[in-house]
Amino acid sequence: MKQYKVGIIGGTGMVGQRFITLMENHPWFQLTAIAASARSAGRTYAEAVEGRWALDIPMPKEAGELVVLDAEADAAKIADMVDFCFCAVDMKKEEIRALEEKYAKLECPIVSNNSANRWTDDVPMVVPEINAEHIGIIAAQRKRLGTKRGFIAVKSNCSLQSYVPALHPLRKYGLDQVLVCTYQAISGAGKTFARWPEMVDNCIPYIGGEEEKSEQEPMKLWGHIEGAKIEKAHGPSITAQCIRVACQDGHMAACFMKFLPGQAPSIEQIKQDWAAFRGPAQELELPSAPKQFLHYFEEADRPQTRLDRNLENGMAVSIGRLRPDSQYDYKFVCLSHNTLRGAAGGAVLLAELLCKEGYITAK
Repeated sequence: MKQYKVGIIGGTGMVGQRFITLMENHPWFQLTAIAASARSAGRTYAEAVEGRWALDIPMPKEAGELVVLDAEADAAKIADMVDFCFCAVDMKKEEIRALEEKYAKLECPIVSNNSANRWTDDVPMVVPEINAEHIGIIAAQRKRLGTKRGFIAVKSNCSLQSYVPALHPLRKYGLDQVLVCTYQAISGAGKTFARWPEMVDNCIPYIGGEEEKSEQEPMKLWGHIEGAKIEKAHGPSITAQCIRVACQDGHMAACFMKFLPGQAPSIEQIKQDWAAFRGPAQELELPSAPKQFLHYFEEADRPQTRLDRNLENGMAVSIGRLRPDSQYDYKFVCLSHNTLRGAAGGAVLLAELLCKEGYITAK
């Protein structure tokens, strides 16, 4: 496989740091440029994040020696240096949309962790195992932007990665209604316990905007391309409640599902569908793809955040406690690693898909 030169825009934040670590020893991607705000620019990456390294694994030495560039002022220089960029900036949504489109128009493809462009009609929001075909909308987006190489692709909200993959192979049975309660780690807010002492021994029953994302973003994932836009699906209907809990990493969800009358599969059939589920990420043998995407645990007390969030390098989804429910048909619990599968890792997997399918090319 070809080698691709990669930039990371917003490299000093927690998700940016996770991108940095995922580039180390990646078989296709070579970290070439790190960009952040003007206050970090001009310093080495190690200097820029001194005292702010938030991960429990060491900073890659080569990354630490790179000089941080200004994400806005140096955009043209960065676009010339790399084949594509990951974006994980902390800015207002309208500023993010403008920045990502600026890079795209500089003919630099952007693979974004940000939410700003998730509802742009011709921007694909992709989980490679679920809706890889949505990358086909890039041709329409390039036409709108007037670009040959440049485009924007995004990954979905981090909390969706726990329950939507488990629901996806069951839609064929007439999945009608879903209730989900998510229990989300503090790294989803870009925090550690040292930076957020109020979260120690605590739960907060509100995460701004999260419930709306949890209810609506699956509809775009399950939608279809129609002309120059992605038309969202009309169901199943989802209602969500999202709670911040005292875990460093790992988003858990308690999920309840109801099927159309007479169409509910058996518990054994559901387990078989989960075990058999594969998507383009597995078929194409993308480097970051888990071998087994959905893992079901028979133990009554699994999945557990500390035990299971790093399953298959944090890129698999863990499921357990599937059982009948008194009001819905079934209920289960599921778990994913929010900064790996749910954020940087999911974006890296999407970039691998885009490279494999020829949407990102090496210069």
